[in-house]
Amino acid sequence: MVATPVPTAETTAPRTPAVRRGRRRRRRLETRDIIVLSVVVGLTVIIDLALIWGTSIASIFLSFTAYEGIGTPRYVGTTNYHNLFTIDPTFWPAFEHNVLWLAFLGLVATPLGLLMAVLLDRQLRFSRFYQSSLYLPVTLSFAVVGFLVQLVGSADQGVINAILGRTHGNGIDFIGNPHLNIWLALAFAGWRHTGYVMIIYLAGLKSVDPALKEAAIVDGASPVQTFFRVVFPTMRPINVIILVITVIEALRAFDLVYVINGGRNGLELLAVMVVDNIIGEASRIGYGSAVAVILLILTTGFVITYLTQILRREESR
Repeated sequence: MVATPVPTAETTAPRTPAVRRGRRRRRRLETRDIIVLSVVVGLTVIIDLALIWGTSIASIFLSFTAYEGIGTPRYVGTTNYHNLFTIDPTFWPAFEHNVLWLAFLGLVATPLGLLMAVLLDRQLRFSRFYQSSLYLPVTLSFAVVGFLVQLVGSADQGVINAILGRTHGNGIDFIGNPHLNIWLALAFAGWRHTGYVMIIYLAGLKSVDPALKEAAIVDGASPVQTFFRVVFPTMRPINVIILVITVIEALRAFDLVYVINGGRNGLELLAVMVVDNIIGEASRIGYGSAVAVILLILTTGFVITYLTQILRREESR
C-alpha cells in the first residue's frame, strides 16, 4: 500500500491572495513573449527617437549653420537667430499671430468647451445629439476647415457677403483683408477646438465621484462653488492634457492658414515660415531650422512651466 502523506499546517492552510500573487510573480516570461515585447516596444521607441527626437536634435544643430540642402552645412553661429530677430520683417508678425492664436484658443475656445461639457453633463434632453453636433468639427482636418473659411469669407460668393447682400462686386474681402482674415481663421479654429475640449472635459466630469458633489452641497456650497472648489481641482490631469492640446493646436495651425491664402497677408505663422524656408523656392534649411527651434521652445516652454507649478503644489501639500 502507498503511504498517505500526513496533512500538515503548511499543506492544509488555505492559499491566501498574497501567496497566489507571489506565485504569479515568479512566472517567467517565455522566449516568445520576450520577442513580442521587444519588437512592439523597441519599434515604437525607435520610431519615436527617429521622427521626433532625432529631427528635433537635427533642427537644433542645423539652426547654427548655413545649409541649402546640398553639400556640407557651414557653421555660422547665431547668425540665423540674429537675422530673425533684427532683419526678417515677417518674423515678429508671425510670432504675434502665434501668441494671438494661443491666447484665443486658451482664453476663449477652451473655456467655451468646458462650459459645453458642464451643460451636457447635466443630462439635458437630446444631449447625445448636442455632443455629436459639437464634436463633428473635430473630425474635419484643418485643410477642410480652411476651405470652409474660403467659402464663408470669399468676396464674390462668400456666405457672409450673401447674407449681407453684397455679392455683385462690392463684397467685403474677408480673405484678403489682413485685419479681418486672422479673426475669421481664429473663429473657425476655435469652432473646431471647442468640440475637442468639450469631449475631453465631458469624459473627465463623468469620472468625478458623485459623493464629492453631494458632500459639497450638504455643506452649503452653491453649484458654482462646488464646481470650482471640488470638481475642477479633481480634474487636474485633464487640465494638463487640455493645456498640451491647446498649445499644439495653436502652434501647428499651418494647413489652415496655408489653404486660405498661403499663410500671407495677415496670416503669417511661424510654422509657415519653417515650411517656406525649408522647402520653398529658396531652400534655406539652416534658417528654417532656427524658426523651428523657436517654435519648439514655445511649445515645450508652456507645458514645462505648467507641469513644474503642478509638481510644486503637490510637494507643498
